[in-house]
Amino acid sequence: MRDPDKPQQIIDAAIRVFARSGYYNSRVSDIAREAGIASGTIYLYFKTKDDILVTLFREKMAEWVASVRREIAAEGDPVAKIRKIVALHFRVLEENPDLAEVVQVELRQGQKFFRGASAHEISAYFSVINDVLEEGAASGRFRRDLPVKVATKMLFGAMDQMATSWVLGKRAYRLTEAAEPVAAIFLQGVCADGV
Repeated sequence: MRDPDKPQQIIDAAIRVFARSGYYNSRVSDIAREAGIASGTIYLYFKTKDDILVTLFREKMAEWVASVRREIAAEGDPVAKIRKIVALHFRVLEENPDLAEVVQVELRQGQKFFRGASAHEISAYFSVINDVLEEGAASGRFRRDLPVKVATKMLFGAMDQMATSWVLGKRAYRLTEAAEPVAAIFLQGVCADGV
């Protein structure tokens, strides 16, 4: 009989192993050892190491998108929503450095990853940002001629690059301290009347 908590235990162990050793240098046996289980047990829940990585990303992104939607639902102002999205993005990565390492570095090793296994999850996050920008344009808070798809990718790209630089720079500074400047620079470009 399968243990319903075991897949999460394996995923959590995989995050630590991938962050420490790198995805390609990690073996399923390393993940099993980190999880405190037999190597064969992993195959009851996951077909391959790739399956673990894809599942890890899908689950974490689904949790992330749901969390962001909940957090910004309480905000009435699209400007405040953008600030909150950026702050949340940086805070979650800063508070979970192993996950940040895996998401910002290890996942990118597979060239097809962002086109295949993760496309739906990335699209869901883009949709959250897109909806806020459309809301802001419709309300007049953001420029009515705002190219929403371009602005969505620009905001995600700015957050993603800052997070990647933070990880590659060995987390030598507080990522959360970059949230307000990133949001402010972005908002200067999209707001109808300045920030």
